Amino acid sequence: MTQVSYFFRHPVAEKVREEGREEGREEGRAQAQAEMTLRILEWRGLTVPGAVRDRVLACADAEQLTVWAERAVHVTDAADLFRTERTA
Repeated sequence: MTQVSYFFRHPVAEKVREEGREEGREEGRAQAQAEMTLRILEWRGLTVPGAVRDRVLACADAEQLTVWAERAVHVTDAADLFRTERTA
């Protein structure tokens, strides 16, 4: 019996696979960035409550994760990652 594999070599199928790979890479980068943000807090000796950990790990927005990573370097409490800065 001959295996039918022509669909998998079709340009549309290849495009779908490539888009899936790119989404996977983006999710992987976001996950790594979230984990690094939490590591920064832990390296600094800060306690990271479960609610903070869950919120950071659930975030898939690279820009937001970058803001939180930058804040992680300076905050004195892990929950301060989520506080918005106000200008007078």
